[in-house]
Amino acid sequence: MTMTLLLREHHVTELLDIHTAMAAVEEVLRDQAEGQATNRPRYRVPSSTSLLHVMAAGDKRLGVCGLKVYTTARTGTRFLVLLYDSDSGDMLAMIEADRLGQMRTGAASGVATKYLARESAETVGILGTGWQAESQLMAVCAARPIKSVKAYSRKPERREIFARKMTSMLRVEVSPAASPEEAVRGQAIVITATSAREPVLDGKWLEPGTHINAAGSNFASKAEIDIEAIRRASIIAVDSIEQSKVEAGDLLPAIERGVIWWESVTELGQIVAGRAPGRTSEDEITIFKSNGIALEDIATARRLYALARERGMGESIDLWKS
Repeated sequence: MTMTLLLREHHVTELLDIHTAMAAVEEVLRDQAEGQATNRPRYRVPSSTSLLHVMAAGDKRLGVCGLKVYTTARTGTRFLVLLYDSDSGDMLAMIEADRLGQMRTGAASGVATKYLARESAETVGILGTGWQAESQLMAVCAARPIKSVKAYSRKPERREIFARKMTSMLRVEVSPAASPEEAVRGQAIVITATSAREPVLDGKWLEPGTHINAAGSNFASKAEIDIEAIRRASIIAVDSIEQSKVEAGDLLPAIERGVIWWESVTELGQIVAGRAPGRTSEDEITIFKSNGIALEDIATARRLYALARERGMGESIDLWKS
């Protein structure tokens, strides 16, 4: 029986860069489109003071399956990914997965940017300056030759700190914006990575040709972008239509009002695999609504496991020892 490898947060941080995460996400989304991978939507188990979140997936071609499980409570959030060998059923790895989740969420937006943003896109507006916003910006800068970024947060000091940190990290000019409109207007790529319950992005601000990565909400009751943005979009892509029907609060109001239909929404993997068209003109507005799916976690975990074995990192655990 294979020993299980325990990877802690510091291992993940050392091993995982945005390019590795993007490669993992891109290949698994292609597998999803080609029928090689199975994803199960997230479900949540409430208690009086916390939520248990569970999401599972498997990829036949990669030979792995697994799940991400995490709890959210007032004391914080605790993420864990369990990776299994599909043939033997052995647990390959247990991975502390806060950093993993941050990077794979950014990576999905990076892949969407690669396939949907204009090739000439050089400017970004980002709403939100938290933990997830960092990897969103990292991935977009990996996908396009970004020259300038405007960042908005409700708290001036947070957008100032974020701008300094990301300028240093990415060697790209990141400047604070005084309002959401200032951050969005005139930008080739717009990112929303907030905890907002009501839209923070007004579709009237969007220039023709803008690509949007909406990554902050995965609850049906929360939306970051308004119906006007949805109405103006020529392409609306998601990581999973099945999961979006349950938790894509950015899309559900437009669906309910008949502005769009699920038949007009495309899974990003279909575009990656060449089974659905991506951007066809410079003037199209495109949207990627990211919910975050288990396939992205499992594919990224597999890359981490291989890298850790190669570099001799992690702690071996002998589970189910007789």
